[in-house]
This record gives sequence, structure tokens and C-alpha cells, in this order.
Amino acid sequence: MSSFNTTLEGSFILMGFSDWPHLEHIFFVFISVFYFLTIFGNFTIITISRMDRRLQTPMYFFLNNLSFLDLCYTTSIVPQLLVNISGINKTMSYAGCMTQFFIVLLLGGTECILLVVMVFDRYVAVCRPLHYTSIMHPLLCHALAISSWVGGLVNSLTQTSLIMTIPLCGHHLNHFFCEMLVLLKLACEDTGGTQTNLFVAGAVILVCPVALILGTYAHIAHAVLKNKSRVGRRKALGTCGSHLTVVFLFYGSAMYTYLQPVHVYSGSEGKFAALFYTIITPMLNPLIYTLRNKDVKGALCKVLGRDTSTT
Repeated sequence: MSSFNTTLEGSFILMGFSDWPHLEHIFFVFISVFYFLTIFGNFTIITISRMDRRLQTPMYFFLNNLSFLDLCYTTSIVPQLLVNISGINKTMSYAGCMTQFFIVLLLGGTECILLVVMVFDRYVAVCRPLHYTSIMHPLLCHALAISSWVGGLVNSLTQTSLIMTIPLCGHHLNHFFCEMLVLLKLACEDTGGTQTNLFVAGAVILVCPVALILGTYAHIAHAVLKNKSRVGRRKALGTCGSHLTVVFLFYGSAMYTYLQPVHVYSGSEGKFAALFYTIITPMLNPLIYTLRNKDVKGALCKVLGRDTSTT
């Protein structure tokens, strides 16, 4: 296998779903539909929360950020994936690959931290309801959102710089985007040390947030069980349940992909797992947060010019 010159002139061939050529047209249709629903759903969340004053609260401020992240995250992958499936162009330059790798890690890492921020917001709302407005001040909300982006940036810079130090052999990437484990499989030399560093970085951005989220939800559950009001319990379980569902969907698929050794990584399974956290989860997030949310439903009916009292 020839050594791959990791310079700006090098290029990769993204194999995508070429192992199943008879399914590529079906993949194209379904992925296009899911991408449209993702754009429509998340854009709707952002629009109605800006138009309705009832939704201009810390919870919806963070939900806006999550919707924006999902829009950017999906858009950093899906358009190029559709071009790949259509057969128009399956190549990507080394510079383009590293740029996509950096952006995907930036957005994914930011979402990991933002989900922790969102559970902190729910903790204050459930466990400190009388002090909620004073604690979740707009300045703090903006600071927490910016911190999420800074954390995602640090994570992306760290992992991208580690990947760029690895000499690669071969040009064929058995994936539909520049994914870390696939790149590691092209390494020309032993990457044990680099893999360890990448695993630690992945554990920090994935395992630590999950531990914080689960610990926080333990406190929330304790507070909810102490609440004698059925209405209060139902409201707390509704908002927290939506967030917890998103957490399991996002972290579950991401941890399955990134916290496994390179030698046991399966390209076929990795592609379908990647479809889940890059396309399906961003599409489901707006539905999960709005399906049982009366405030969002009311705001949407108001935007559409319908009387919520008749619905």
C-alpha cells in the first residue's frame, strides 16, 4: 500500500454506501427527506421562539442554541453525502477532509456541553423554582452558551491536531464523511499513543458530561418525588423527560462509535450508527421537545393564525 502524502494536494475517495449500490437511490431519497425535516423542524423552533414572548425564557434560549447546532451539524455532512450517493463526486481533498473533521468535532463537542447546560437549567427550574429567574439571568445564560462553544472548540482543536500528525496510507475512506476511526485505520505506522490520547479526549467530552447529567437528574428525581402536586410532577417530568430522551439518543450513538478500539471498528456498522447521530437525532429533537409542549404548540398555532382555544 502506497504512502499517502498528507498535504493540501492529497485527496480521499469516500466509499459511502457503494457496498450496496442497489440501495443508494433509496438512501438518497430517505436522507433527503430526513434532511428537509431537520431543516424545517429546527428552523421552526428558532423562528417561533423568537416571535412569541412566552418562549423567550432560558430553557428556549438553550433550545434555540441546540436547534442551531443541529442545523449546522447536519449541514456539515448531509449535502456532501447526497453528492456522494448520487455518484457526481466521491472525492474529497485532504484539506477538505480535515476541515470537515474539525467542524463536525466542534459542533458535536459543543452539543455535548450544551446538553449539560440544559440539564442545569432544568435542575434550577425544578429544585430552585423560587430563585430561577435570579439564577438563570440572561448574562449567565449567554456565558454558559459561549462556554459550550469554547469547550467544543478546544476539543476539536485537540483531536484535529492529533489526527493531522498521523501519516496515512491509502486513499479510500470506508465512510460517507471524514470520521476519526476510519482515518485511524489508514495509519501507516503504530498509532497506539495517539489512539490513547484521542480516547482520553473522547472520554472527557462524552463520559464526563453523561456522568454530570445522570448525577443532576438523580437530584431532580429526588425533588420531583418530594413534590406533592401532581401537576408539578407532570410538568417537571414532561420537560425533563424530553431532554433525557435527547441525551440517550445523542450520547448513546456517539459513545458506541467513538469509545471503541480501532481494531474492532466495523465500517458497515459505523456508517449506520453515524446516520443515527448525524441525521436521525437532529431530525427527532424538534419533535421530542415540542410533541408534548403546550407552550410551543400554542406559539405555533399563533404564528399560523389559529385560535389555540379551539384546538
